[in-house]
Amino acid sequence: MRNVLRELRYALRQLRRSPGFTLTAALTLAFGIGATTAIFSIVEGVLLRPLPFPDPSRLVVLADIVEGVDYGGDTPGVTAPGVRIYMRDTTAFSGLGSYQPSTYELSGAGDPVQIGGARLTANLFPVLGVPPLMGRAFTQLEDDARAPVTVLSYQMWQSRFHGEPNILGQKILLDRKPYEIVGVMPRDFEFPLVPGRLNRSELWVPMSLTPDELQGQGGWSFYLVGRLRPGVTPAQAQQDATGAAREIMRNFPPALSRRHIHPLVQPLDEATVAQARPLVRTLFFSVMVVLFIACANLAGLLLVRVIGRRREISVRLALGASGAAVLRQSLVEVLLLSTGSGLMGLALAWVALRAGVSFFPETLPRVTSIGLDWGVVAFALGLVVLTGCLCGLIPALASARTDVNEALKEGGRTGSAGAGHASLRSALVVAELAVALVLLTASGLLLRSFEKMRSVDLGVRPDHMLTAHYNLPRQQYNTQAAIDSFNLRLRNKLEQQPGVQAVGVTSLLPVAGQDVRSTFTPEGYVPAKNAGLNLVWFSDVMGNYFRAAGIPLIRGRDFTPADDAVGAPLVVIVNRTLGERYWPGQDPIGKRLHRGPAEALTVPWVTVVGEIGDVKELAADVPTTNQVYFPASQTKADVGSFATADMLTGNGGSIVLRSQQPPEQMAGTLRDVVRSIDPQLPLTQLESMERVVDEGQAPRRFTTALISSFAAAAVLLALLGIYGVIAYSTAQRTQEMAIRLALGSQRSSVMRLILISSAKLGLLGCGIGALAAVFATPLLRSLLFAVDPLDPTIIVLAAFSIFLLALVASAIPAYRAGLIEPIEALRAE
Repeated sequence: MRNVLRELRYALRQLRRSPGFTLTAALTLAFGIGATTAIFSIVEGVLLRPLPFPDPSRLVVLADIVEGVDYGGDTPGVTAPGVRIYMRDTTAFSGLGSYQPSTYELSGAGDPVQIGGARLTANLFPVLGVPPLMGRAFTQLEDDARAPVTVLSYQMWQSRFHGEPNILGQKILLDRKPYEIVGVMPRDFEFPLVPGRLNRSELWVPMSLTPDELQGQGGWSFYLVGRLRPGVTPAQAQQDATGAAREIMRNFPPALSRRHIHPLVQPLDEATVAQARPLVRTLFFSVMVVLFIACANLAGLLLVRVIGRRREISVRLALGASGAAVLRQSLVEVLLLSTGSGLMGLALAWVALRAGVSFFPETLPRVTSIGLDWGVVAFALGLVVLTGCLCGLIPALASARTDVNEALKEGGRTGSAGAGHASLRSALVVAELAVALVLLTASGLLLRSFEKMRSVDLGVRPDHMLTAHYNLPRQQYNTQAAIDSFNLRLRNKLEQQPGVQAVGVTSLLPVAGQDVRSTFTPEGYVPAKNAGLNLVWFSDVMGNYFRAAGIPLIRGRDFTPADDAVGAPLVVIVNRTLGERYWPGQDPIGKRLHRGPAEALTVPWVTVVGEIGDVKELAADVPTTNQVYFPASQTKADVGSFATADMLTGNGGSIVLRSQQPPEQMAGTLRDVVRSIDPQLPLTQLESMERVVDEGQAPRRFTTALISSFAAAAVLLALLGIYGVIAYSTAQRTQEMAIRLALGSQRSSVMRLILISSAKLGLLGCGIGALAAVFATPLLRSLLFAVDPLDPTIIVLAAFSIFLLALVASAIPAYRAGLIEPIEALRAE
């Protein structure tokens, strides 16, 4: 123990004697460890950490895969009848429950707000295996009886009710209907596990399937989560569910008779993180590249330090110190340095996560699980030991193998000291340049991809456009007349406000990621054999929506007030993609289509009266699909016999307001108008359309910014590496340079000699890096938009940039070499 303490004190003295080296090395390694730890916390929180449920490996999702439907990476659902049949006819699960995300107007607890929630079957809480923190969950009897009870999340209990201990039994208003609070879930409970922070459920209510839903009116909008029986695999459970799927198809109504489904069973954790996995893996790979360069830099600095201390080490060896003792002392010094760097890195990681959590894209699931827990801290400590050993082992071995006689004979002369280590230092620099080139190429591809996405024509004019979402609670707006009166008053009042140019309402806001598609049948279209379903993005609109959104009308006409009259002919407006696909070379005006498949004979035909330009309905980087726009007043008539007696239309949507003033200045006006009609009605997502577009671009912006930052750091570290090698090499060759100048060489020739040395390293590093980029960049394919991962222009530009910067980094040592005074240099030797 005494020897260890003595070596620690000696190592501290050595580090204090070289403050420049210590600070440079510590900051370099701290940056690498901090960045790696921060990204690993995302990897651990999103991909590695078990789900917050007991025995999570047995939790699975059960879904219907409908043949001919492209889900685009989204999790498919099941129908309400399918919920009942799967629960009844499957045996592979010890429990199977269903849920459906929803939103509610919450009042009776402060100002009215729109909150996220979920409908659950009574058995879902037992399936998840998490009991309430307080109270109880709702029962099957309450689910069947449509009892108005609710279970709160811990966060809602704290934020809206201030942790009131007597919360159980109190009532709140959801959509202006009283609900009794019967339970509060634990702090860490979160379900459904949806991406982002904005879509989290704050409460849960009984599913209580309605008669209309049990007839299939709700579509595939329900989700099943089951717990496998012990010893049952997902593949076996999927096979078990096949019989239930056949029973579901036998019960399809005639309109769905040609639909074919098969069940899909996959682990819940896999379904939760499937979309985020490529992004998180790419980020971790990128930060490991930065850490490698930081370690290579530190190893190079340590090699230089060993060479500078060769005489000191030789004296110690000559006085009887063993090579093992020198090796141990060198490793202690490096581990001490890496430990300090690790502590600084943890602090940097903590700061980065605290500052960066608000920038995480909404596509990232389990955001609340990201943080510096003990697992992440253990990873950081392991990283400290690993980097310390890797960075210090080679320099330590070099110091232990110092040739005493040679070192003492060299004395203080330059020129030959450390010549045996030159190739190793050069190899480290070449490796740094190569991996920095790979990361810079990846950054260039992502930047080019992001630029292309921003240049895409969205089909709408986001400038001077304000949007807000509302939902009319059925408890108060329980008739079509009440809904129509509210919508008419809202549009009329807004149109009377100064500066307002147009006002409309849409059920689906474009460029907002709302992927709601249904089948339709175009008249006269004969599909190819084995063609998929005819899917379309339906949107119900009111008022002057197309003018307010800045969507151009190509031909035909817009909707008019006459289309809202009772008994008016049924009309629609389609986009260019639909017209060109189903009626190529023809004028779509006057063509007909109807909702649902061709077998839906009781659904009326509607006539196309207008064609608009293509609109990016989901995001700028998602291909445009078929789009159909209906007047909201005709929605009930459009569905024909599928309409129910209590069906209401136009009871919610997104307000679209175009004004002369900036949208931020119109937000207060919009709120005031809504409150003048219904003081309790909350508006959500009140923001400019430009903000909506930015939110859609956030995932790519986050990825591009982070990897570009890593690339900049990698390039900077690589340049510091090549600068250090060239500067040290130049200093070691001072005597050689002085002799060259004394014998008549020009100073420019000396400078050129240094630059050629740098150019050789740069060319070798760029060559290896370009070859590595060819193999590495295809891994980015899923993160790119309209860019070839093997784009030669970007690879060449990245290589040229690295080579040019390498020459710039060596310019200062070359300039200093040119200033050497031969007489003074030789006298100093």
